[in-house]
Order: sequence, then C-alpha cells, then structure tokens
Amino acid sequence: MRGHGRRVLVCGASVAGPVVAYWLDRFGFFPTVVERTPEVRVGDGGHAVDLFGPAVDVMEWMGVLPEVQAARTRTRVISFVRTGRRPVDAPAEALSEGVADRHIEIMRGDLAGVLYELTRHRVEHVFDDSIATLQDNGAEVRVTFERAAPRTFDLVIGADGLHSTTRQLAFGAEARFLRFLGGYLAVFTAPNDLRLEDRMVGFSARGRTAGMYPVGDAALARVILLWRTAAPYTYDRHDIAAQRALLHRVYGDLGWELPRLLSAVDVADDLYVDSISQVLMDDWTRGRVTLVGDAGYSPGPAVGGGTSLAVIGAYVLASELAAAGGDSARGFAAYQSALRPVVARSRSIGPDVMRVLIPSSAAQIWATAQAMRVLPHLPAPLRRRITGFGGSAAAMLREARLRQPETLLSG
Repeated sequence: MRGHGRRVLVCGASVAGPVVAYWLDRFGFFPTVVERTPEVRVGDGGHAVDLFGPAVDVMEWMGVLPEVQAARTRTRVISFVRTGRRPVDAPAEALSEGVADRHIEIMRGDLAGVLYELTRHRVEHVFDDSIATLQDNGAEVRVTFERAAPRTFDLVIGADGLHSTTRQLAFGAEARFLRFLGGYLAVFTAPNDLRLEDRMVGFSARGRTAGMYPVGDAALARVILLWRTAAPYTYDRHDIAAQRALLHRVYGDLGWELPRLLSAVDVADDLYVDSISQVLMDDWTRGRVTLVGDAGYSPGPAVGGGTSLAVIGAYVLASELAAAGGDSARGFAAYQSALRPVVARSRSIGPDVMRVLIPSSAAQIWATAQAMRVLPHLPAPLRRRITGFGGSAAAMLREARLRQPETLLSG
C-alpha cells in the first residue's frame, strides 16, 4: 500500500480538496476533509469555471467525466453588447479553442457536488469547522480546530483557497504572498429578465465589464462584474453592505441592464466580491504541511484558469506522495518540482485575459467586437491563435506532466 496508512488532513472541500482526497484514498492514505461551511455548496452555486486539457483527463481517470459533462453549462453563444450598437454573437466554444482541445465549462457548485458524491462514502468529512492552530513537531502535525477536539495527522494539505487559513498558520500573513493584478470581480444571482437560455451576454465600458448567463431552469441568471482599479480597496471583505455600495459607485453611471442588476445586488444573498490577485510563493511546502490550488499558487480568480490548475495540482500532489511511498519529504519535493513549471506559466494568464475581458479604451472595445464578428469565419488554425490569450494558457497546460494512475495503482 503506497500510502502506508498515512493520516492526512485536507483543509477545504471545494475542488482541489476533494480531488486530492480522492486520489490519496485510492493510493492507500487515510484523508480527512475539514470544511468551514455547514455543507458542500452543491448545485449551481458560485460562477462558471473551466476544465481544460489535463484537468479533463483527471476527471476521466476519476470516473466522473460523464457526470461532469452532463452538468456542463448550456452556454452556446456569447453576445457582446455595446451602447447604441447591435450585439455581436460568437459561438462560445470558438472563444476558447486556442487553449485546449478538451474543454468543459461547469458551475463551480455543480463540480463540487460531483466530487463530493464521489468521496463522501470513502473519505471522512468534518463540516462547519476550521483549523485554529498547527504544530508540526517533525514527526506529525498536531491540529486544533475551532469546534472539534484536537487531533494529530501525518500530513496537512491546505486546499482552502485564495484566503487560505492553512497558509496563514504555516507560512505567515496573507499580504506577503498576494499580488494585486489591478482589478476586482463580483458574482451574484439575479432574475433572468433577459430570458437567456443558451446565451451569455456581455457588456463593456472603459475599464468595466458585466456579464449574465442563465443557471438552473433559466429562471435566474448569474451575473459577473469585472473592473479595473489602480489599488486594492480597504473595506472589510466580509462587509456585504460595503460591497453593495462599492458596486453602486463603480457601475451606477452605466446604462444597459446595470440599473436593474444593481437593484438585484441589493437583495442577493450570494454576493461574492474579491480582488483579482495572484498568490506568489517560492515554496508552497513547509515541513509536513503543503498547499494545493489557489491556496498555494492562485493565478487570479475568474481570469487565470485556477480551477484547471487546482485539479492538476491536486492530482500531481497525490501521485507524487504515492510514488514516494508516503514519504512526505520526497513526495512534497517531487510535487513542487513537477508543478513549478506549470505554476510559472500560469502567472501570465491573468494579465493576458484581463486585457481581453476588461478593455481599457474605446478602441479596445471596438476591436473586441470586430474580432468576435469575424472569428467564426476564420480558418481553424488562425482562430486558435487568436483565442489563445497570448498562448499563456495553452503553454501552462503543455507543461503539465501527469503520471498515469495505473502505474501507481498497480505498483
């Protein structure tokens, strides 16, 4: 048994957490997943995320590719709206085909639900709790929790996102590792007043973008706002009233659907606002503690391919620990060595994508509309070159070198 029965605490049950827990269990470890929310946020919660290339391979190896494909979003067309102009339509898949041949867009909550169903009968889950302290004595890690009794584990993995508690406890203050990319995002649910079915609608003004797409039975729509700002805001990121007021200040002078969307944000109970920031760390392993996904190397929420990177990183971490026979020193070192080129490539994705998604001038808005208009009529090689976001996303995926699971499971 490659894991030699190592007890592993996995902090976070969104995407990277359940993926690494699944593979650790398969490789003979004993993972426990702790999650601060009372339950996994399944269903169509959160925003749409993308699985590209090797991340789709991992879903296939886990046996959940049919479920993931069945839950994919129904967006077939993207409409680009400008004030006083007719919308410009383009096939949704055509806008990402330069990144990877295999691509699935799925709501984060739907993906979390699929992964939880896969692991919940085999892996211990502790909900409504969070780690409070970590004490690594070299042989094991003693963990205290906000609610549960203290326990000891052989290894601790932080899969708890951009604002990782694990990272703060093991590596230091968040400010040391966050790199602000010059923008913010907001996501919330609103009535689907445009009666969108298989269509995402996007509106751009200078430095500001708004998008809507249907969710569930199409009675509701998910709204995503992306905008540029020179410096991070100083409000408490848990202050919902302050977030609502901020959105009114940033978008209150715009037309289109914005007045109606700002009314909806005042009553939305799922509003999420955050900076578009990267996590930059030279090492995401310390002793018997390591980080995976956004906690260790976020390329930037909503613009950086973070979900694919989280899935790839989770699989690499589990497979390298298995290949090392559960030896954390060797396994963690191999994990960092294997993933470092992928992470390095990922850091240019966010700025490249932001230049496209959040145009900073009227000329850029015009150019985007023209590109979308001609894109469906171009030869496939040229279309892939244009939609490659500078080639950074495809380059990141090419750097991913994943061990075949059969070689580890049969060894």
